[in-house]
Amino acid sequence: MEDYLPTKTEIANKLQREMENLTILQDCIQRSDLMTQSMLTILNSFENRLSKLEETINPIYQETGNLQRRHENIEKTLSALNHVIGFYHVAEDMEPIIRDGPSSGLDNYLQCMDKLQKAVQYLTVNHNGSTEMSHVISLFDAGKDAMEKEFRNSLSRHGRPVSADTLKQVLTAEDDDIEMEIPLSEHLPEIVIAELKQISAWLLSCKSDMFLQDYIMIRSGLLSKSLIGLKDKLKVDCKEPLTAGPTHSPAMVVKQKLRETPVRKPSKRLSFFPKTPSALKKSGNTLEPSGSACHFGSSLMKDEACDIDTDFYICSVQALLKLIKSEAALMQGIVPEKQQRHVFEQLIQSAIDQVVKDGEQICQYVKRAMTRHNVAAVILLFPVLHQLRAVKPEFEKTLEGCLAPTRSRIASLISMLDSAGARALEEFVDNIRNDPERQSNMPKDGTVHELTSNTMLFLEQLLDFCDTAGAMLMTQDPTSLPNVQNVERPKLKLAEYITKVLSSLGLNLNNKAEAYNDSAIKAVFLLNNFNYILRSLRRTNLVTIVQLRMPEIEDRYGELLQQQKSSYAQSWSRVLHYISENQKPVSTSGISPDTKLKEKDRNLIKEKFTGFNKEIDEIFRQQKMFAIPDPELRDCLRQDNLNYIMPFYSAFLKRYSNTNFTKNPEKYIRYKEEDVKRFIFGFFDATA
Repeated sequence: MEDYLPTKTEIANKLQREMENLTILQDCIQRSDLMTQSMLTILNSFENRLSKLEETINPIYQETGNLQRRHENIEKTLSALNHVIGFYHVAEDMEPIIRDGPSSGLDNYLQCMDKLQKAVQYLTVNHNGSTEMSHVISLFDAGKDAMEKEFRNSLSRHGRPVSADTLKQVLTAEDDDIEMEIPLSEHLPEIVIAELKQISAWLLSCKSDMFLQDYIMIRSGLLSKSLIGLKDKLKVDCKEPLTAGPTHSPAMVVKQKLRETPVRKPSKRLSFFPKTPSALKKSGNTLEPSGSACHFGSSLMKDEACDIDTDFYICSVQALLKLIKSEAALMQGIVPEKQQRHVFEQLIQSAIDQVVKDGEQICQYVKRAMTRHNVAAVILLFPVLHQLRAVKPEFEKTLEGCLAPTRSRIASLISMLDSAGARALEEFVDNIRNDPERQSNMPKDGTVHELTSNTMLFLEQLLDFCDTAGAMLMTQDPTSLPNVQNVERPKLKLAEYITKVLSSLGLNLNNKAEAYNDSAIKAVFLLNNFNYILRSLRRTNLVTIVQLRMPEIEDRYGELLQQQKSSYAQSWSRVLHYISENQKPVSTSGISPDTKLKEKDRNLIKEKFTGFNKEIDEIFRQQKMFAIPDPELRDCLRQDNLNYIMPFYSAFLKRYSNTNFTKNPEKYIRYKEEDVKRFIFGFFDATA
């Protein structure tokens, strides 16, 4: 109970405090209500005042907006009137500038032309047929004509052919495997190119493309002049005093090899000319045949200009490719993209026509030369065709987008040259096969015939152009080859051709040999020629090409040489007739120097010695005049003669020299073994 009482007291105290708090809260609520009522009164008063203000300001605002719109409309009208009035006065304002032309300042001139163009458009729609319109159109047309004239004059005045030195530098870099293109600044200054692009863009905006014809005409002329300038420069360089180096022209090297003069003048070297075939670089190691080579190269030597032009032609082809690629780059931004291929095609036509025409002239020259049996002329085609095939893919890429006749010009030229070259090569075989067997044309000393030397020299030229010559021959008869890889087909075709040439040459040489009455010189003649052929094949590595078609070629010529050596050995038959064993006149066994021989035996021995002396003198007299240019073959034949005849003569001399067959042995035994050896070593030496 005592615990309960404090708790009740606490509750009463708390209740008292809560009642006091409630009283305070009620007072606060009353004050808040008063303040709310006061705020509502103020807001209602403010709302009433705003309403009155809106009723007063709104008419004023609407009137002000109307006045502003009227002001703006007036300003727009005045601006439009000034703009329209400007169209009527633009001719008078722009006429001095237009009459002065674009040369006074292109940017300002283009702005004036834009103003005239807008005036024309406005007057055409709004005041068509008026005097002002006629004046503006007349002035605009005059300005447009001036722009076209400025475009034409800028091209003519600032455009220049690419210098020959620049072209030589570009082509030389190409030979050194350095990719180098012609700088655009060689055609036109950069500032002029920028102005031409501006003029072109403006003219195209006016739907005027007449300036493109001027561009075609002027750039086409400069392109042709660039090629002509290069050609003239090369001609001048070739006429200057020579300082170093052999020629790089295959045809000129052949021509020099065929000359018989003791001193040859070297030709001017141009660093980007085609390199000399390796066969010609080794020409110093060739055997010198007798007779002139006029049949092979006389016509060519009479026309040196054709040789030089061939070299120039190769350079022209390379230069043309560089120039047209440069022209394609130059027209970017000047000629609209849609018309670039058409303009490009017309622009390059003249230059391509000239290069193709020069190629056709070379082809015609070769055809005319072959009618005169000038086989050296066909050599001119090899470097030309080699270069044309090398640049053909790049030409096709550069001419992509042009019409088919233009794209096929290089291919057609290659086909024409291939056809002419193949016919010339086949005619060369016919010329060899049908070469006349004139006695006056045969070397009296049995040396290498000029037909052989010329034929092998000609074949050597094919070695440096295996693929070119093989492809040339395949154009005429591609079906005769076995099924081999494409990369080997040209070489195999060339091997087939060389085999045919060698076969015809061998047949003709055998026929020519019949012109000799003496079997010894006939054998020497064939030995010299067959040996020359074999050595030429080995020296120039032509044998590796021929072996593709005839693997046994070396053995074949080895057999021919052995056959002719056997035939040559028969020239000793008259000598052996007197000293061989089967001609022994009397048995000498047991005969001493004091033994007295029968008269008949003595006479027979005398006849043997007399006959031997006569025949050895005769054979020495004849064969010392024979010529064998190859030292190895010459020494071999001399040694064969020694090995063949000396055993017989030694035995014969030993058998009869000590017999008592004559009182005057010096009269019959005129030659000792050393004398006969000396005779044999004097064979094939006219000074012996």
